[in-house]
Amino acid sequence: MDRHGLYTRMKLALLPVALALSSGCAGGGEAPAPETAEGPAPAYRLEYWTPFSGGDNRFMTEMVDRFNAEHPDIQVKQTNSRLDDYYQRLRTAILAGNAPDVAIIHTTSLPQFVQNGYIEDVTEPAKRAGLELGGFNPNILDAATYDGRMYAVPLDTHALVLYYNKKHLAAAGLLDEEGRPTIAGGPEGFESFLARIKEAVPSGVAPMAQPSTRIDSVWLWWSLYNQMEGGGVFYNADATAAALDNPKALEALEFVNGLYEKEFIPPDINDAFKLFYDGKAAVLITGMWGTGAFEHAPGLDFGVVPMPVLYDRPAVWGDSHTLAIPTRHDMADGKRDAILTFARWMVEHGELWAAAGHVPSLTKVVEGEALRALKYRGDYAATADYVAYWPRHVKQWSMIEVLIREFERMIYKRQTPAEALRRADETIDTELRP
Repeated sequence: MDRHGLYTRMKLALLPVALALSSGCAGGGEAPAPETAEGPAPAYRLEYWTPFSGGDNRFMTEMVDRFNAEHPDIQVKQTNSRLDDYYQRLRTAILAGNAPDVAIIHTTSLPQFVQNGYIEDVTEPAKRAGLELGGFNPNILDAATYDGRMYAVPLDTHALVLYYNKKHLAAAGLLDEEGRPTIAGGPEGFESFLARIKEAVPSGVAPMAQPSTRIDSVWLWWSLYNQMEGGGVFYNADATAAALDNPKALEALEFVNGLYEKEFIPPDINDAFKLFYDGKAAVLITGMWGTGAFEHAPGLDFGVVPMPVLYDRPAVWGDSHTLAIPTRHDMADGKRDAILTFARWMVEHGELWAAAGHVPSLTKVVEGEALRALKYRGDYAATADYVAYWPRHVKQWSMIEVLIREFERMIYKRQTPAEALRRADETIDTELRP
């Protein structure tokens, strides 16, 4: 299991993309380049690193191209790399003094970059660029803010949603008059929903598609655990020990495990994304980044709704892409302002990024006509208000990997849900020791 290629790996087989792997590190000089026969050189050239795979990169590239066309004085060069080694390469570049001018960083990875001084506080440059903090979705903004200071400009949120195949749900009699799934309340209602699908669909169709390995079961568990009153606790009060071995966490995990045990999720699924794309799954709970891909699936009649609320309150796993400025001691304010001009343009044109499936970070973009004109996105845009982000911990990625390993052992019946949580707690406690 690679460390950071957790939630883009299923898209690779569907939408081909050229992955530009940069062997050198960017930066760009501060002085303008000489004029050419095509006209004056831009005042600023910005190196921009991204970790997008699959369909996301196509949309991002189109946005960069459009920005460049509208800003001849600021030209951005995008370098897209594999997500699985992206953060290691970015940290190495920063430490070597060869960082790009601007880089995408997920909010889950921000704590390490902030604590180690790897990225700049962008609060004042953002104000100079005209970025009003009050314009962002508060839940998304909070994930990029530390002690009242903004360390990155949030671009989006991307959270779990429920995709459904209308043909299969219609066969089970589970669509309402508007073509939405009819799911009774509570965990029992969701199991009943899947049971009816299982009875109605052909044997080769999965009632629900989820991989037997990797992070998907962890995302689903975290969503349900956060839906419970008193749930969502990961560490003790001072984050010196794990706190996952508790009744709420166990209840959520036993429900997830039950979906596998009852074979509402068939065993040994490798590529759940492709299974749904090919029409061989009735339901898929995955990230909203799938929307842009499913729209291009031949013959797929699908819909998408927010993650169902099975317990006490809406909550769902999610993360956000942010635009951060890696620390560069030789950067002039003029270039820093050019970077924030780029960042402001990106978030203010969030409807272009929403075409990939994400929910934009600016409220006015979410409420704008351009986004409302996009099919499906409005059906789950409110999800951004209740995303349950991972805790802000510098070792959070390592802790998620612990959960992945223990949940995989559970799914393959090598341990019980209670044993999985107990072993996860023990391992996390060991890794947290100084």
